[in-house]
Parts: sequence; structure tokens; C-alpha cells
Amino acid sequence: MADVKKKTIAFIQNFFDIKFWKFIFVGILNTIVGTGLQFVLFNFTPLNAMAEKGTFIASSVSYCLASVMSYFLNKYFTFKNKEKGWKPVVRFAVNIAVCYTIAYGLAIPLTAWFCKTNEITLFGWGIDKTSANISMVIGSCLFVALNYIGQRFFAFKETKEVSQ
Repeated sequence: MADVKKKTIAFIQNFFDIKFWKFIFVGILNTIVGTGLQFVLFNFTPLNAMAEKGTFIASSVSYCLASVMSYFLNKYFTFKNKEKGWKPVVRFAVNIAVCYTIAYGLAIPLTAWFCKTNEITLFGWGIDKTSANISMVIGSCLFVALNYIGQRFFAFKETKEVSQ
């Protein structure tokens, strides 16, 4: 039992190391750019008339642009990945696509259902605009959690150098 406790503590300490905090810092910058763009696109363009479809468009455009910034900051600053070529780019893109699909695939329909079922509105918005804005926040939170795990253990995973 003590061995399991030691392994658990070691895992937690390793998981929440300096890379985690650098990822959080990069995430804050990314959030300012990506989420700011997402809310501007949805609320100040004709996308807001499209409800759920507009949410997907606004979030996907902003995530694509913010992901380019995220790739470079996380590859070189957070994870200090030295791998060359297209493999890390492809792994990063796959990770982003999977995390985005899961996060927003859950957040948008569940939030829309919840807001419509309970007739929830905010700031004088209708139910559709309220649920769209709430789902962007929920989707963003889910995305960050999934993305950290994916980038750390898949896209920019550490490889053990084989000594010769």
C-alpha cells in the first residue's frame, strides 16, 4: 500500500511540474487571443444569427489561429521539443482536432439542451445566444484539460535518449 502511495505522489509531482505551469502561462496568452477572437467573431459578426452553427464556426476559426501560436510556444518554450520534421506537427494537429471535437462536441449540444430545457438566459440575450456563449466557456475549459494531456504525452512526448 505504501508503494502505491509513493507512486501516486511521484506521478502527481511529475504531472504538475514546471512544464504544467509553463503550459498554463502559454494557455493564458492563447486564451486572450483565441477566446477573445472567438467571442468577437460570434458576437459582432453575422455568426450570432446562426446559433449553434455560428458557435462552431467562431470557435473553429479562432482555435485554428490560436493553435498555430500554441504550437510554437509549447514546442519550443513549454516542452522544449527538439524533434524535427512533420511528425510533431501532425501529432499536434491530431491532438488539437481530437480535443476540439470532444470538448465542443459535448459542450455545445449539452449546454444548448440544458439552457433550452431550463429556459436560461443571461444579459438580456435569448436562450440560443446564452447557450452559445456558455458553451464556448465550457468547451474551452474541457479543451484545455484534454489538450494538456494530449500535448504532454502525445504531441510533444519526451523520448528517452538511448545511450551508446
